[in-house]
Amino acid sequence: QVQLVESGGGLVQPGGSLKLSCTGSGWQFSFDTMGWYRQGPENEREVVATITRRSSTNYADSVKGRFTISRDGAKNTVYLQMNNLKPEDTAVYYCNAKIGSDINYFGKGTLVTVSS
Repeated sequence: QVQLVESGGGLVQPGGSLKLSCTGSGWQFSFDTMGWYRQGPENEREVVATITRRSSTNYADSVKGRFTISRDGAKNTVYLQMNNLKPEDTAVYYCNAKIGSDINYFGKGTLVTVSS
C-alpha cells in the first residue's frame, strides 16, 4: 500500500523560508510525477508545483520565483523549498504522487502558517 508522509511545516514570519519534504513508500519503482498541493482556510485544494520523473517542473503562477520543487527519484522523495513566504501561502500542504495518469495518492498534509 502506497503511503506518503510529509514533514517540515510550521509557523514562519512573512518573508521567511521553509522546506517541506515528502517520502513515499509501498511502491518499488519511481513515481511518474510527484508534487505539492495546498488548501487554504477558505479555498479549494490547488496544485502548487509538480515534477516528473525526468525532472520537468511546473508551478502555480502565485509561487513562481519563490518556490522550488525537487525530487530524489531513488528515494521517492520530493521537496518544496519555499522562500519569501506570504500570509496568503498559509495552508495545509499535501504531497502528491502519480502512477501513470490515473492512479493518484495524497499524504495527510502538513500545516504551513505565515504570520507575524
